[in-house]
Amino acid sequence: MLDLDKIYTNLFSFIDNSHLAKWGPGLRQLAKEKLVENIHGDIARWSKAVNQLPEVTTTQLDFTAATLQIGDVTEITEEQALSLQVGLKGLSPWRKGPFNFFGTTIETEWRSDWKWNRLLPHLPDLAHKVILDVGCGSGYHCWRMLGAGAARVIGIDPSQLFLMQFLAVKKYAGENAPVDLLPFRMEEIPANLEGFDVTFSMGVLYHRKSPIDHLLELKGTLRKGGSLVLETLVVEGPKGYSLVPEDRYAMMRNVWFIPTTATLELWLQRAGFKNIRLVDVSTTTTEEQHSTEWMTYQSLPDFLDPEDQTKTIEGYPAPMRATFIAEK
Repeated sequence: MLDLDKIYTNLFSFIDNSHLAKWGPGLRQLAKEKLVENIHGDIARWSKAVNQLPEVTTTQLDFTAATLQIGDVTEITEEQALSLQVGLKGLSPWRKGPFNFFGTTIETEWRSDWKWNRLLPHLPDLAHKVILDVGCGSGYHCWRMLGAGAARVIGIDPSQLFLMQFLAVKKYAGENAPVDLLPFRMEEIPANLEGFDVTFSMGVLYHRKSPIDHLLELKGTLRKGGSLVLETLVVEGPKGYSLVPEDRYAMMRNVWFIPTTATLELWLQRAGFKNIRLVDVSTTTTEEQHSTEWMTYQSLPDFLDPEDQTKTIEGYPAPMRATFIAEK
């Protein structure tokens, strides 16, 4: 059983003493339901892996680096390095990153730093902001947001493995680091919370059966004047068109709507956002997403047509992603 008070002491205190105080009771109850009453069957194994990580205090933390730096190789012994590697391997598969723990580099499935670099020139100022990261994975971008000066970052993602990977980083960043990950779904966040200066939703929209509802939920998290950073799959085509896969898209079952950029801009307008701007469109390459020794399952190279890399294995256009920034 996970000790919620230990994991979330700092977060609960922040919530109780901030403009998000009305969220406090519901947050505590939902965290208990997720991590005490309905824990994943592998949580004991993952907890053992986190506990395998050596107890080392470090000040060598760099959350501005492409590969997040947690500790330095000179700060641990060979025995501790071996224990570290065993613990980190026990938390595989690692999908979002990369990370470097005391000289051990985790090459993740996704080069999440590439996405961050595409976003960075266009982001609103994150300094001193309270930020929500929806679908945050193991929290790589949450730490990058802290590196960009955020006052507080709360990530949500329902995967309990991602939470344990996040806790591996926080073990060394310190309990008071103002970054937390909650194993929640977006629809479990109170409606119209209006508590965040910036909300990120990256790689989530196409998994939602009702994309407009997702946009309205995101809008409800923001203070007036707050900014949304929205990144999702898109296809080429006219305003009003959206690809609806018959079954799978790039081997993913839970893909519902992939709009054109013009359609997505229209959805944002209909949801009530203003100052909407398209800041990036990029084709996902097999260099950006691929299998590694830390994520040995199939990845993008297996999901594309081997005879035509511009198409998925199902015959749809290969993954292309767009990022919009808009304001409430």
